[in-house]
Amino acid sequence: MEAKAIARHLRVTPMKARRVVNLVRGKQANEALAILKFAPQAASEPVFKVVQSAIANARVLADRDGVAFDEGDLIISEAFVDEGPTMKRFQPRAQGRAFQIKKRTSHVTVVVATPEKVEAR
Repeated sequence: MEAKAIARHLRVTPMKARRVVNLVRGKQANEALAILKFAPQAASEPVFKVVQSAIANARVLADRDGVAFDEGDLIISEAFVDEGPTMKRFQPRAQGRAFQIKKRTSHVTVVVATPEKVEAR
Protein backbone atom coordinates (compact mmCIF):
# COMPACT_ATOMS: atom_id res chain seq x y z
CA MET A 1 0.00 0.00 0.00
CA GLU A 2 1.19 3.48 -0.83
CA ALA A 3 -0.22 6.85 0.26
CA LYS A 4 0.82 10.37 -0.63
CA ALA A 5 0.41 13.84 0.86
CA ILE A 6 1.36 17.18 -0.70
CA ALA A 7 1.55 20.61 0.92
CA ARG A 8 1.76 23.40 -1.60
CA HIS A 9 2.73 27.07 -1.34
CA LEU A 10 4.43 26.74 2.05
CA ARG A 11 6.17 29.96 3.10
CA VAL A 12 9.48 28.18 3.69
CA THR A 13 12.39 28.40 1.30
CA PRO A 14 12.99 25.12 -0.55
CA MET A 15 16.60 24.93 0.61
CA LYS A 16 15.57 25.09 4.29
CA ALA A 17 12.73 22.61 3.77
CA ARG A 18 15.08 20.14 2.02
CA ARG A 19 17.36 20.14 5.08
CA VAL A 20 14.44 18.91 7.19
CA VAL A 21 13.07 16.44 4.62
CA ASN A 22 16.51 14.83 4.28
CA LEU A 23 16.39 13.96 8.00
CA VAL A 24 13.35 11.68 7.61
CA ARG A 25 13.66 10.16 4.13
CA GLY A 26 13.75 6.34 4.37
CA LYS A 27 12.82 6.23 8.07
CA GLN A 28 9.80 4.56 9.65
CA ALA A 29 6.81 6.89 9.86
CA ASN A 30 6.62 6.95 13.68
CA GLU A 31 10.35 7.57 13.97
CA ALA A 32 10.11 10.37 11.41
CA LEU A 33 7.35 12.06 13.42
CA ALA A 34 9.50 11.90 16.56
CA ILE A 35 12.49 13.38 14.72
CA LEU A 36 10.40 16.21 13.27
CA LYS A 37 8.70 16.98 16.57
CA PHE A 38 12.02 17.80 18.24
CA ALA A 39 13.93 19.23 15.27
CA PRO A 40 14.92 22.85 15.95
CA GLN A 41 14.31 24.06 12.37
CA ALA A 42 11.18 26.11 11.71
CA ALA A 43 10.48 24.08 8.54
CA SER A 44 10.00 20.92 10.63
CA GLU A 45 6.45 21.93 11.65
CA PRO A 46 4.92 21.97 8.13
CA VAL A 47 6.86 18.82 7.16
CA PHE A 48 5.52 17.14 10.35
CA LYS A 49 1.98 17.97 9.23
CA VAL A 50 2.59 16.55 5.75
CA VAL A 51 3.93 13.26 7.19
CA GLN A 52 0.92 13.05 9.52
CA SER A 53 -1.39 13.65 6.56
CA ALA A 54 0.31 10.91 4.52
CA ILE A 55 -0.16 8.45 7.41
CA ALA A 56 -3.84 9.43 7.69
CA ASN A 57 -4.25 8.99 3.92
CA ALA A 58 -2.76 5.48 4.24
CA ARG A 59 -5.26 4.67 7.00
CA VAL A 60 -8.15 5.84 4.80
CA LEU A 61 -6.89 3.76 1.84
CA ALA A 62 -6.56 0.68 4.06
CA ASP A 63 -10.11 1.13 5.40
CA ARG A 64 -11.46 1.59 1.88
CA ASP A 65 -9.73 -1.54 0.56
CA GLY A 66 -10.41 -3.63 3.67
CA VAL A 67 -6.71 -4.19 4.36
CA ALA A 68 -5.27 -4.58 7.85
CA PHE A 69 -3.50 -1.34 8.83
CA ASP A 70 -0.55 -1.00 11.17
CA GLU A 71 0.98 2.47 11.44
CA GLY A 72 4.27 0.99 12.66
CA ASP A 73 4.82 -0.76 9.30
CA LEU A 74 4.83 2.41 7.23
CA ILE A 75 8.11 3.73 5.80
CA ILE A 76 8.69 7.10 4.16
CA SER A 77 9.56 5.80 0.72
CA GLU A 78 9.71 9.19 -1.02
CA ALA A 79 10.05 12.71 0.32
CA PHE A 80 11.04 15.70 -1.74
CA VAL A 81 10.67 19.48 -1.92
CA ASP A 82 9.97 21.41 -5.11
CA GLU A 83 10.19 25.15 -5.54
CA GLY A 84 6.89 27.00 -5.60
CA PRO A 85 6.12 30.46 -6.95
CA THR A 86 8.31 33.30 -5.67
CA MET A 87 6.61 36.42 -4.36
CA LYS A 88 8.54 39.53 -5.29
CA ARG A 89 8.49 42.51 -2.95
CA PHE A 90 10.42 45.78 -3.02
CA GLN A 91 12.15 47.56 -0.18
CA PRO A 92 13.14 51.22 -0.46
CA ARG A 93 16.87 51.90 -0.32
CA ALA A 94 19.07 54.97 -0.29
CA GLN A 95 18.92 57.65 -3.01
CA GLY A 96 15.55 56.53 -4.38
CA ARG A 97 16.61 53.02 -5.30
CA ALA A 98 14.51 49.90 -4.76
CA PHE A 99 15.83 46.58 -3.52
CA GLN A 100 14.03 43.40 -4.55
CA ILE A 101 13.11 40.87 -1.86
CA LYS A 102 12.25 37.35 -3.01
CA LYS A 103 9.87 35.49 -0.72
CA ARG A 104 10.22 31.90 -1.80
CA THR A 105 7.65 29.13 -1.38
CA SER A 106 7.86 25.33 -1.45
CA HIS A 107 5.81 22.30 -2.39
CA VAL A 108 6.51 19.38 -0.01
CA THR A 109 5.58 15.84 -1.11
CA VAL A 110 5.74 12.78 1.17
CA VAL A 111 4.92 9.21 0.13
CA VAL A 112 4.55 6.49 2.76
CA ALA A 113 4.47 2.81 1.84
CA THR A 114 4.60 -0.62 3.39
CA PRO A 115 7.94 -2.47 3.22
CA GLU A 116 6.68 -4.80 0.47
CA LYS A 117 5.98 -1.82 -1.82
CA VAL A 118 9.39 -0.32 -1.07
CA GLU A 119 11.19 -3.58 -1.94
CA ALA A 120 9.15 -3.95 -5.15
CA ARG A 121 10.67 -0.71 -6.43
